[in-house]
Amino acid sequence: MAEDGESGGTEDRKPISDEAHSAFTPPPGMEPEAGGDEQPTSEFTVPQGLPVLSGPEPEGSAFTLPATYSAQHSPPAHLPGHGLPLSPLTDSPWQDRMRTMLRMPVDVRPVPEPVQKHGEAGPAVGRVLDLTLRIGELLLAGGEGAEDVEAAMFAVARSYGLDRCEPTVTFTMLSITHQPSLVDDPVSANRTVRRRGTDYTRLAAVFRLVDDISAPEVEVTLEEAYRRLAVIRRNRHPYPTWVLTAATGLLAGAASILVGGGVVVFFAAAIGAMLGDRLAWLCAGRGLPEFYQFVVAAMPPAAIGVALSLSDINALASAVITGGLFALLPGRALVAAVQDGLTGFYITASARLLEVMYLFIGIIMGVLVVLYLGLQLGAAPRPEEALQITQRPLIQIAASMVLVFTFAILLQQERSTVWIVTLNGGVAWVTFGALHYAGGIPPVPSTAIAAGLVGLFGQLFSRYRFASALPYVTAAIGPLLPGSATYYGLLLIAENQLNKGLGSLTNAAAIALAIAIGVNLGQEASRLFMKIPGAATAASRRAAAKRTRGY
Repeated sequence: MAEDGESGGTEDRKPISDEAHSAFTPPPGMEPEAGGDEQPTSEFTVPQGLPVLSGPEPEGSAFTLPATYSAQHSPPAHLPGHGLPLSPLTDSPWQDRMRTMLRMPVDVRPVPEPVQKHGEAGPAVGRVLDLTLRIGELLLAGGEGAEDVEAAMFAVARSYGLDRCEPTVTFTMLSITHQPSLVDDPVSANRTVRRRGTDYTRLAAVFRLVDDISAPEVEVTLEEAYRRLAVIRRNRHPYPTWVLTAATGLLAGAASILVGGGVVVFFAAAIGAMLGDRLAWLCAGRGLPEFYQFVVAAMPPAAIGVALSLSDINALASAVITGGLFALLPGRALVAAVQDGLTGFYITASARLLEVMYLFIGIIMGVLVVLYLGLQLGAAPRPEEALQITQRPLIQIAASMVLVFTFAILLQQERSTVWIVTLNGGVAWVTFGALHYAGGIPPVPSTAIAAGLVGLFGQLFSRYRFASALPYVTAAIGPLLPGSATYYGLLLIAENQLNKGLGSLTNAAAIALAIAIGVNLGQEASRLFMKIPGAATAASRRAAAKRTRGY
């Protein structure tokens, strides 16, 4: 109100132009000195009469950087009133920073200075968008969640100066739109993801590239980013084919020990899984879809289990088939599908769940065909064997860790992450065993709690190393997969006990969903231990969350 009064009283004395407000304009009636400068003298100008030092500045000059100067060890730029240094935005991982800004409306997002250097003409918009799409393609094809893919694309675009960008991720399509200003036409680009493959070593390399691009202290030009991306694409897998086949057999053998098998069952399950793996590779080389690859891969373990039930060998045939199923169950795709659904990417989540359903049906078909033929030949499998698991804590803990170790090799993980995820899987199985076997808690909540710990520790490990959480989570859920419940349901269906069989398969689906939801809940709970800048502001402005409540 005071400002309004003052402005009304001085309205008749308003200057004609803005130049009258200049502090260096001489008052009326005074003439400027002849030869005077138009601009005021700088306070750092050497006064007249003093000699000017020539040559380099002395070592102790206040404007000379110390020899040990580093941007990483520079003092905080701001010291608030309470005396503690304010953590800058770049102290948190780029995933959290970009996810926070993606959840903000476009008109309230901060506009920082570009991290990477570019010429005076500005960033090459087309090349930046192309690089962003190529990086997003590798992440999505490697199994990364849609939200993390969008965060990576957003980080790359903003680092090269394109702040008004909107990335969009679906199951097979990536697109990004950049609008230079409100009056300029937007520029859009898209890319189709046609090939998918599991290689967490390549995924980790892409994450390091995005981390370097979004880091202010590291300069990565567009040419350097393209060169590193080409090297990532050309790199061979860290493990040869024979190692992957041996890991498949060892995984199936460890899973059979986990559900009560012995030495004979271990070797039978390993041989069946390796035969199934070789047949699946043969089908893949002939161009058959992945559905038929799973059908073929599920047959050898089931056939060896039926052969054991027909013979006089005293061995658990159910453990052989269950061990083979552990090597085939698509737990990785299920976790990614549920994670996309919980984070609001419903189209991608639906497509991934449909993919999981097709792969699961392929496994069911392969096992059911063999079980039906075995019943016709006179095999007498006992369904109750699949649920009568002998409690051997030490052996089961060792078997679970071997299972996780081999699962990590199948996922092509870096050697530095294999031991960490093995330990994480061992903790998961100890938690499940303590809750289910010792505490008597039903398997679904026990599995959810154990999977929650997997997600929590995996997310903390990934944030500590500024990497993706998948290498620390996916293999660790291997011992929790519902192999026994799946085989029990399939065997009941083969024996024409349809209602009981479908009930067991429904229980297996509930356990699988408990794994996926538990992992996601653990990852979200890990954010309670991390300081995410702007998270509270972004949460208060995230209007998309209201749509799930009906308004």
